[in-house]
Amino acid sequence: MSFLYLASGSPRRRELLAQIGVPFSVLSAQIDETPLAAETPEAYVERLARSKARAGLALLPGTQQACVLGADTAVVLDGRILGKPVDREDALTMLAALSGREHEVLTAVAVLDRQRCESRVVASRVRFRAIQAHEASTYWASGEPLDKAGSYAIQGLAAIFVAGLHGSYSAVVGLPLCETADLLGHFGIPCWQGLEGDKP
Repeated sequence: MSFLYLASGSPRRRELLAQIGVPFSVLSAQIDETPLAAETPEAYVERLARSKARAGLALLPGTQQACVLGADTAVVLDGRILGKPVDREDALTMLAALSGREHEVLTAVAVLDRQRCESRVVASRVRFRAIQAHEASTYWASGEPLDKAGSYAIQGLAAIFVAGLHGSYSAVVGLPLCETADLLGHFGIPCWQGLEGDKP
């Protein structure tokens, strides 16, 4: 069985991967996340997930047999990617745009080894209730929106804004667990490692 590396600095992704019983180590892989001209949001997140995984693999010795997982999440409103806010004004603008509306969250996950790379893109729909201006300001002051796509974290304080969700909750958090487990299985990495029930 190959050992798994997670090419992500996200604590949410670390928690989600640990949740399904997969041992892993973390690699810090830095890539350029600038969208390409005319690139669709789906192509963007998949390219970044694959790029992160490749960048992570490049950090390992060439003789080491290992698998690397990369992932990327984008909040999309009216076909436009809402990235991480650059400042308070940017975050409040995003939250105002999301207020009372439905948006799409795209999360791509990629797993690769020295021979191949496989990836999936998962789309979910999230509907926000109306967000009052004072709520948006208070939320920004909490510090939570600072490093989050779309300026919010569904698993955090922003949960009170979510009126509905159609799709994968874990994907909106940052890692689609159903699809991740399936991909890892293709590379011979089982979930629920260490449980008594995993023996035939």
